[in-house]
Amino acid sequence: MVSCNIRDGVVQLECDAVRYSPEDALKYAVIYTRVSTIEQVQTGISLEVQLEITQRYAAFKNLEVISVISDEGVSGSIPLHDRPGGRRLLELVLDPKVSVVIAYKLDRVFRDTADCLITTKQWDLADVDLHLVDIGGQPVDTSTAMGRFFLTIMAGVAEMERNLIIERTRAAMTHLKENNRLAGSLPYGSYVAEDGTSLLPNPKEQKVIKAVKRLHKKGLSLRKIAEYLDDKGLQSRAGTTFYASQIKRILERN
Repeated sequence: MVSCNIRDGVVQLECDAVRYSPEDALKYAVIYTRVSTIEQVQTGISLEVQLEITQRYAAFKNLEVISVISDEGVSGSIPLHDRPGGRRLLELVLDPKVSVVIAYKLDRVFRDTADCLITTKQWDLADVDLHLVDIGGQPVDTSTAMGRFFLTIMAGVAEMERNLIIERTRAAMTHLKENNRLAGSLPYGSYVAEDGTSLLPNPKEQKVIKAVKRLHKKGLSLRKIAEYLDDKGLQSRAGTTFYASQIKRILERN
């Protein structure tokens, strides 16, 4: 058995005494990783961390990784076949040489239960197994009947949890809108997605953040940075000139 933990930012893959012998048939695998920009900041499970975890898992399982596919800044609400990397993954799975897909967690790959079950059923027909390194602290692969059963159960649980989060988020957003507090509650550099369930990068505000960080690194004072933004016609979210205190908050939170 193998389990995966992240302690103090360090990936720890813990295994029991079972090891694969040289006689075990070598299988070729594709690693898939995904992260959204906001999610990466909030959780710290970056593409690099996911890759390290999955590569260690592949080595332990005697799987030869022939390709690594990543979707960076792609929301988990987008179906696998509509993601740039997801489409590439689905193409690679058609290669007879590929027999395993490895991902860190279930939500890295699939949007919902239907997306998961339909896709993995297609992979089953192509003799491709899905290996997830961490579902509740334990790995799962669909090469066994128990693995497929557990994946089905956990896909349903994951969708239920996501729906509960959506309900709570929508309720919170509605409350903030009704009390005219939404704009002030959002992190600078973000905006609320159309479905009202997540935050996405605001390109205009992200441009301001990059300029502020660049000028601060050059040694400009907060007041000088605010003056620079004013000269460039860049205004705050409220449509006013930036103040030194606002520049300070931007630096502290980014």
